[in-house]
Amino acid sequence: MLRLCTARTCSTLIGSSTTKALSSPSPSVSFATRPITNIRAMTTAIKPWPRPMVESHGDYRAEAYLEDHIGGKLYEKQLSLPRLPIPSISDTIARFLPTALPLAKSEEEKDTLIKACEEFESQARELQQRLVERRDGEMKDSSWLQLWWNTLGYLQVRDPVVVNVSYFFQFSDDGSLPQVAPSTKSLGVLRAASLLYSAAGFRQLVASGDLPYEAIGRKEPKTPLCSVAYKYMFNACRVPRKGEDTYKIFDPSMNTHAVVAVNGKFYSFDFVEKETGEALPMEVLEDRLQRCVEMSKSGPPLPMLGYLTSDNRDICAEARQSLLRAGGSKMEEALKVLESGALMICLDENEEPISKKQMSEVVWTGGRNSGHNRWFDKSIQIICTKNGKAGMNGEHSMMDGMPVVNFCDYITKTPYAEVLAKSSSKPSAGGYASAADNVKDIFGDLTTELTSPGSNISTLVDQSRANLDKLVSAHELQVQSFQGYGSSAMKTMGYSPDAYVQMAMQLATYRLWGEQGGTYEATQVRPFLHGRTETTRTVSPASEAFIKTMGLRPKRDEMDPSKRAEKVELLKEAVATHVKYIGLAAKGMGVDRHLLGLLLSAKEGETIPSLFSHPLYARSKTWRVSTSHLTHPRFDSWGYGEVTPEGVGLAYSIHPNHCMFCITALREKGGWPERLSFLLEEALLEMQTLNDLDKQPPSKL
Repeated sequence: MLRLCTARTCSTLIGSSTTKALSSPSPSVSFATRPITNIRAMTTAIKPWPRPMVESHGDYRAEAYLEDHIGGKLYEKQLSLPRLPIPSISDTIARFLPTALPLAKSEEEKDTLIKACEEFESQARELQQRLVERRDGEMKDSSWLQLWWNTLGYLQVRDPVVVNVSYFFQFSDDGSLPQVAPSTKSLGVLRAASLLYSAAGFRQLVASGDLPYEAIGRKEPKTPLCSVAYKYMFNACRVPRKGEDTYKIFDPSMNTHAVVAVNGKFYSFDFVEKETGEALPMEVLEDRLQRCVEMSKSGPPLPMLGYLTSDNRDICAEARQSLLRAGGSKMEEALKVLESGALMICLDENEEPISKKQMSEVVWTGGRNSGHNRWFDKSIQIICTKNGKAGMNGEHSMMDGMPVVNFCDYITKTPYAEVLAKSSSKPSAGGYASAADNVKDIFGDLTTELTSPGSNISTLVDQSRANLDKLVSAHELQVQSFQGYGSSAMKTMGYSPDAYVQMAMQLATYRLWGEQGGTYEATQVRPFLHGRTETTRTVSPASEAFIKTMGLRPKRDEMDPSKRAEKVELLKEAVATHVKYIGLAAKGMGVDRHLLGLLLSAKEGETIPSLFSHPLYARSKTWRVSTSHLTHPRFDSWGYGEVTPEGVGLAYSIHPNHCMFCITALREKGGWPERLSFLLEEALLEMQTLNDLDKQPPSKL
């Protein structure tokens, strides 16, 4: 995300023992893609697909024909997008070395790394040639990286998607909801109906191709971004397989239903017009959602099947096969209904969180009480609690965060009251099937198969539940809502807000650990065809000089003009260095993806360059600080898990007058999130004092 590479997947490839899910959002991205709010209601029909379902094995090229078939504005720039470049070896080594040297444990380690870098060009020359041949040959109509990234970095990773891959957004409260819930429905049902209604509109735009492609840049013509991820957004689901998962995407023209989870049970109902794809009236949606709530309170108890999507991926794959063996064709059809649903609504009627921390825990993992009410393989899960709070949990394998941010921007832009008013112009609910007739219990006909004495499903569920409880209990999360100042003040000081906050995070983590740690900032490279992310490395000689001059604790020497001036100049240099690196990474000229490609180009049994086995090289890409920047005016929090056991996940937002940080880490670390939250506030206030005093006119007294 959006590490928005946001868990433990890609870091398997780029350094740490695990990956970060939120590799989505690009750095210093306040949400500002081309607005779609003025698009009038689209009437373009959704074209039936050539096949009712496509099972992806992680290669974007295999599903590219669907872009041609769907057509429209969304995909009109795909064929003209440039290909992801391959830097020269000399440029990569020149950029890499300064990011690693500050992490050296000794002068000897520095010297041996420098020697390995000097030898690297000759040792890697053949690997570079193979990589160029891959780009210009086998992958000429794609990105040379995407297949490796999607499979080795996601679909083959066996860690649970919970914490390690999935990311979350917490939406701001909807002030237009009734102050008191009606007697017949919770505020969560009302909020869910509103979001579902708006989601239908966005789905229609995507499925018809009428959604304008995203573009970035302040000047015209803007730079178009790759739209490949949108095919995996709706009517999509990751499918656990032994060794390597797949991703199923279903024809949206044939699948007009949403899936709803309540109390660990799963239901489906139509939420759009079959002919036009337009949302059904709010009254209909509310009634059908409430029907799901009522049905969940009755009937025989069933095993909580959602737990079976939260475990190690091979265990999930085995559980899926056990379900199919137990239920046969009926189970196959039930899973198809769930997997083909446009999206999932999770009604957590047992949850009434108040604080950002409480809600973030619910949306991230389900917390201690609601993990059963998820199907973590669904591409999009919208979670609504009883008191009307809402958020989104996203599966990250085939789709990074920014397209999902585009979706969430759309569905949160119009509050409940306005959606209700808009919906009132639709025909009376009397023209639609009743909730009793339309809502279906997905696994309701499988009670006997799931609970028979010979079935092992309950045992599998209990085992996965215990594993999820252990995983969730092993982690802690802290949300820091820093109200001191935000991007407006940072710009007034003359800094890039993103780079400035990155230096605050460097200082805070330095004070937390007593040393600098490898730091990853996700940078999107979607201007390139099938591009996903690149790493911006925050560690540099300039950031090292700044944090070490600031010290392991505040020195309180800001009133000394020479010391203050030195710190300000070092901060300016560190910020400028970071901005330069971001610019290169955004152009596909970072170091981590290139080095990964070279390593993967080596043949089995072949001697690899000595750099790849150097301990300082490994340390420099062990992402102890996994960061990603996403600022959205209607997101209260967002986040993901740490990517290495010795590190933290650090999602952040920089609003005009405040900042938000969501910090995750293993609980056994003794309160790293809480301590880092305090240290971030301390660092930001100290940096503000430096700059404020530096600009004050001298006293005339």
